[in-house]
Amino acid sequence: MGGVAPETLAAFVLASALIELTPGPNMAWLAVVAATEGRRPGFAAVAGVALGLGTIGLAAALGAAAIVTASPVLYHALGWGGVLYLLFLAWDGWRSAGDGVGDTRVSTARAFRRGLVTNLLNPKAAVFYLSVLPAFLPGPEGTLTLTAAYVAVATAIHAAIVALAGFARALLEDPVSEARARRLLSLSLVPVALWLAFKV
Repeated sequence: MGGVAPETLAAFVLASALIELTPGPNMAWLAVVAATEGRRPGFAAVAGVALGLGTIGLAAALGAAAIVTASPVLYHALGWGGVLYLLFLAWDGWRSAGDGVGDTRVSTARAFRRGLVTNLLNPKAAVFYLSVLPAFLPGPEGTLTLTAAYVAVATAIHAAIVALAGFARALLEDPVSEARARRLLSLSLVPVALWLAFKV
């Protein structure tokens, strides 16, 4: 299957699932979006995240990820860009508390863009493609197959997070409760950003 033995693919899928189930920026932010804005923007964010992961995977296959990890300046610049972006999302969520969901189309497009940008600024994804993925391959062949498998696993887990967090939306019909929840969930992004800063 694309140069990858079935047993290797199965082991890689399991490893990818375990990695994605570890709490991190995507998990926290997707839960915030789904709980405060609804499932539709949440799934749009999932699509943005998937496109970002796929783009980084393709870039890794073409050698761009090796350049990022070989350059401490570039790696740290991307990492701190991701930290600042998460802090911006926390600030924006806090500031917009009480404003309501507004135009769903705008909210959905914004969620997609933010999911994409968050992952394009995530150097950890490049490290995954350089350190974890090659361990399952005897050579460069099969890289695209494993990249597609990882994106599929990540997208399935992210969609499940959005679906589950979306149930909280029904509990936030009261504007005051929604504003409080939005501020609380926005604040939850701050320790995630600090954790990412510690890892950069």
